[in-house]
Amino acid sequence: MEKEQKKFRVESDLLGELQVPATAYYGVQTQRGINNYQISNSKMSDYPDFVIAIAYVKEAAALANAEVGALEPQIAEAIAKSCEEIIAGQWHDHFPIDMMQGGAGTSVNMNANEVIANRALELMGHERGDYAHCSPNDHVNCGQSTNDAYPTAIRYAIIRMNKTLVASLQQLIAAFRAKGNELRDVVKMGRTQLQDAVPMTSGQEFNAFANNLEEEVANLGRNVVLLHEINMGGTAIGTGLNAAPGYADLCTAHLSELTGERFEKASDMIEATPDTGAYVSYSAALKRLAVKLSKICNDLRLMASGPRCGLHEINLPPMAPGSSIMPGKVNPVIPEVTNQVCFKVIGNDTAVCFAAEAGQLQLNVMEPVITECLFESITWLTHAMDTLREKCVQGITVNASHTLDMVKNSIGIVTALNPYIGYKNSTKIAKEALATGKSLEEVALEKQLLTKEQLDEILDPKNMLRVHSFKR
Repeated sequence: MEKEQKKFRVESDLLGELQVPATAYYGVQTQRGINNYQISNSKMSDYPDFVIAIAYVKEAAALANAEVGALEPQIAEAIAKSCEEIIAGQWHDHFPIDMMQGGAGTSVNMNANEVIANRALELMGHERGDYAHCSPNDHVNCGQSTNDAYPTAIRYAIIRMNKTLVASLQQLIAAFRAKGNELRDVVKMGRTQLQDAVPMTSGQEFNAFANNLEEEVANLGRNVVLLHEINMGGTAIGTGLNAAPGYADLCTAHLSELTGERFEKASDMIEATPDTGAYVSYSAALKRLAVKLSKICNDLRLMASGPRCGLHEINLPPMAPGSSIMPGKVNPVIPEVTNQVCFKVIGNDTAVCFAAEAGQLQLNVMEPVITECLFESITWLTHAMDTLREKCVQGITVNASHTLDMVKNSIGIVTALNPYIGYKNSTKIAKEALATGKSLEEVALEKQLLTKEQLDEILDPKNMLRVHSFKR
């Protein structure tokens, strides 16, 4: 029994007493969260940016409360020091709360309050759990509610994670652009509706991929700005009950100074407390990126189809044997996994929208699922883009002679004849070439519509790649 007592300490809350591991910095409410929520297998500690974000929020609150006289300087200093240790990467394993939970995030908030309080107690020379000297509720959570501290931490965590996401996106863009430069002289057939269209270069195609994704850097930037409006000081429903005068402004200022971000206090705290509009907008930006990325992966898979019975325009780096029954088959596994990540992000966006709509009166209690979806989408997209760049895009090669032959044998290049002989005559040539198997040049010469010299110049694929002057 004595040995058991050393392994645990007893803490109490509204529901009664509960054993907490003696070595844990978290306390009774975190332990109840552990016991209650074993849902997703995704823990708060799996997202270091989230743990760091809430530590910044708690530090800013402690500094503001000390300034307004709501916290004794010694206690505020110990809380701030505890937060700084967490920000530096310590004690993250003491944040075991499942990301999926009821209670509108209270378990997350109390997990942070308890860890910070117990570490502050140690720094002041007291035992863990001796909350008379530094309480999770009375001191660490002073002037706060889950309903302002939790969403503020979520917003800052997303801001941090977005920087990592954008860095990966920019690296992928650079890889596509480098491939575009490498393939700038490789002529291929462009296609619309999977049918031959007009010639282009592989370089133009890969540069288009890069430019298409470049737009998303700005779009993510526009939407992440919305997350800088916070409701710290609003406490439970936005009225500011239990927060000292001046605290809200000071807390916002301290958070801005500590993080280097330009946070703004919401102009209407009652409006801001249940509002999840910024999450909806940012989730939509993630979805837009996912849609574009998935389309590009579709194109890579199509262009790599074959090797003998498909388009066979490009070769993707072989990453794994492709079949348990078909020897020699190599599948486009990297674009495939990227596609699936994109589908997940699109689905997560739907969940975010439903959860945002489910808010009632002065609070949206569905923020945990919004948070889990957004964190998952950011993380999966970041990893997928890194994987696509490293294991696919950088190693792509092109079958240049094959793509040029496809252009020369295509009916699509008849479009280049339109300015010289008209759409109707060009249609007749295309139709006869398809029916007889003859080349466009042969048919045009037989009909004496153009000379061979004219046809050689007009049907030179390199003359079809950009705007140019022509003479009828």
